[in-house]
Amino acid sequence: MMTEKETATEKIISDAMANPSPAKSMGDPGITPLSPSHTQNDTDQVPSGPSFVVVVAIDFGTTSSGYAYAFTKEPECIHTMRRWEGGDPGVSNQKTPTTILLTPDRKFHSFGYAARDFYHDLDPSESKHWLYLEKFKMKLHTTANLSIDTDLHAANGKRVKALDIFAYALAFFKEQALKELSDQTGGEFDNNDVRWVITVPAIWKMPAKQFMREAAYKSGLVSRENPEQLIIALEPEAASIYCRKLRLHQMVDLSSKGTTENGFSPTENVGSVMTQVSPGHAKEHVRRNRQSRTFLVENVVGELWSELEEGDRYVVVDCGGGTVDLTVHQIRLPEGHLKELYKASGGPYGSIGIDYEFEKLLCKIFGQDFIDQFKIKRPAAWVDLMIAFESRKRAAAPDRTNPLNINLPFSFIDYYKKFRGHSVEHALRKSNVDFVKWSSQGMLRMNPDAMNSLFKPTIDHIIQHLTELFEKPEVSDIKFLFLVGGFAESPLLQKAVQNMLQGRSRIIIPHDVGLTILKGAVLFGLDPSVIKVRRSPLTYGVGVLNRFVEGKHPPEKLLVKDGTRWCTDVFDTFIAADQSVALGESVKRSYTPAKPSQQVIVIHVYCSEKEKVGFISESSVKKCGTLRLDVSGTESSSPRREIQTLMQFGDTEIRAMAVDVSTGRTVKASIDFLSH
Repeated sequence: MMTEKETATEKIISDAMANPSPAKSMGDPGITPLSPSHTQNDTDQVPSGPSFVVVVAIDFGTTSSGYAYAFTKEPECIHTMRRWEGGDPGVSNQKTPTTILLTPDRKFHSFGYAARDFYHDLDPSESKHWLYLEKFKMKLHTTANLSIDTDLHAANGKRVKALDIFAYALAFFKEQALKELSDQTGGEFDNNDVRWVITVPAIWKMPAKQFMREAAYKSGLVSRENPEQLIIALEPEAASIYCRKLRLHQMVDLSSKGTTENGFSPTENVGSVMTQVSPGHAKEHVRRNRQSRTFLVENVVGELWSELEEGDRYVVVDCGGGTVDLTVHQIRLPEGHLKELYKASGGPYGSIGIDYEFEKLLCKIFGQDFIDQFKIKRPAAWVDLMIAFESRKRAAAPDRTNPLNINLPFSFIDYYKKFRGHSVEHALRKSNVDFVKWSSQGMLRMNPDAMNSLFKPTIDHIIQHLTELFEKPEVSDIKFLFLVGGFAESPLLQKAVQNMLQGRSRIIIPHDVGLTILKGAVLFGLDPSVIKVRRSPLTYGVGVLNRFVEGKHPPEKLLVKDGTRWCTDVFDTFIAADQSVALGESVKRSYTPAKPSQQVIVIHVYCSEKEKVGFISESSVKKCGTLRLDVSGTESSSPRREIQTLMQFGDTEIRAMAVDVSTGRTVKASIDFLSH
């Protein structure tokens, strides 16, 4: 029995045979690749597009989010967003928690601290009807076949469409930013004057990046008609761009001194602050800087950068809430353009891993059944408990000796007694979990070792990943390692990275490390061409038919049609994994409709993590997208229409363009990675 695919291939061949073509191969519906070629466009010819008055970057994080902006007339002034109402004890930052609240009838209600506080104040009988979501960004990384219809679960267990939630969040940021810009400029600020930048992890696959773009269209941030108004920026790239501008007083160099020899404990600030002042002053200095929301980025290259020479390499380790992203860059002088040396790597090893470990610990003590029930029945109290844990998590340090106390909400203690018929204290005594005790003030008392063990799995993952990266030949002689992202503030993580590197590279942590990506994203929006060469994370290509060659092609791939022997399923590679691609560089292929009357050519795009792929049927190959060429209205008298397709891989997103060669008309081409 023939598979659907084979019958489809049959049909194409019979169609193609009806008007025999000189081409060597055919493949996916109506494709006859004519001339594979790889062209290098002159990058200077890229049209600049409309001019924008301001660039606004949105850092849509797993745990916290924010925006920053700069006017194109004064690009050296980066403004971070206004102070948010709310805020937590022990957690100072400019960003707001990535939490969203919808009313019982699923309308947007609030975002950030406002959402959390409102939800918290609702009566439990009421709150179970409201939809509260947090840490939902990870769903885009972990969902294998992400589509427009992917669901998320709210705290009360109800399902909502992920696209709606992301669109609500982006609409909220759009409104906040435009309000602030209007106040600044003293008039109604027009959204058309804004170039928007949204940051995503570099390790995200194309579907997740496209999902962000779809959410932006849905939210009204930009319209489908001018896609270039929105740039998707990669988080570690943004950090890298910002780190180039650092002045010495804007960072901590972990490698300049031993950790404790210099007379103060690492909890102050691991390593020493580079302006040689006493640590107390250094903290004061940082605190003063925090009050100001405007950052001056020197137009000159930062002092640190002046130590870098042509060809120097550095690694950016972006440790966020959800993911850890590693990027290796090489500097190209004189302009200081960047070139990626090794494809982005990393994984879901962000700081929320520690929250999951804490949850596992609670399940061990109080029982999984109770914790699951408690989360659904008292969702607001669960949120409270996690907030209490968050501030203690930030107090963890390598040489801490005194215990950390975590407040248990009253409703936890109360509900546990109802649920089990005995007290929380009893459960702790019975649980055999060392290092966690009950304190008479109604708190969980965690010994520092217990807290450190919650960090261990996540930090071990990061260190293992870094170790593997540093073993790659492309990653030798690394001058600096920049540690950025909110999780980079953790002294436990800092110490682990120091121990792993053993002085092989200098470890640099920018001040306000949680805002590094945001500021870099603004700089990227002002000049997206600063990163000249990237590495493709995957191998991309299409399936075609080639003339069958005895001894070269496997016999089971043979297909005979009208006396011609074809080899099916051949993988025609557009670009290979880890291949370097320059900005503006494109891959050219020519396709011919199988029938003159054909309106649309649909070509399946396949991808693989392997560099060398022979056939689309190999186990490593997945169908990952479709390229659509709309050839309606291009019928011409020439017997064979040739549609020349250009695909660009050098940018943060993959783009396609096409031209009908006989008429010179542009053919509408789109490449879609979201499974439908």
